[in-house]
Amino acid sequence: MSVYVLTPLARSDIFGIWSYLADRNEDAADRVERAVYEACAFVAEAPLRGHSRPDLTNRSLRFRTLPRYPNYAVVYRPDTVPVQIVAVIHWKRQIPRLLRQRL
Repeated sequence: MSVYVLTPLARSDIFGIWSYLADRNEDAADRVERAVYEACAFVAEAPLRGHSRPDLTNRSLRFRTLPRYPNYAVVYRPDTVPVQIVAVIHWKRQIPRLLRQRL
C-alpha cells in the first residue's frame, strides 16, 4: 500500500482544481481528481520517480506530471516518511512564487 500525506494547502489545491473543472464538467473534474490521487500513490511507492526542477526551486522537491492530464503536476517531498504532497499545480501558474509562499 502506498502511503502519503497531503498538506492542507495541497488538499486546497485539489479542491480548487475540482471546483474549477466541475463548473464546466463534473465528470471531467472527477477524472482529474482521481488522476491526482493515483499520481500521489505512484510517487509514494517509489519517491524518486518524479523529477527535480532546479529551475523552479532549490528545495529538495520532486514533480510528477499527471500522464493523462499533463497540465497538472503533484509536487512532493521525496525524503519524508510518509511522502508529503505539498502542492498540486497547473503548469501555467507562477510556480516559483507559489512554492516560496508555501515553504
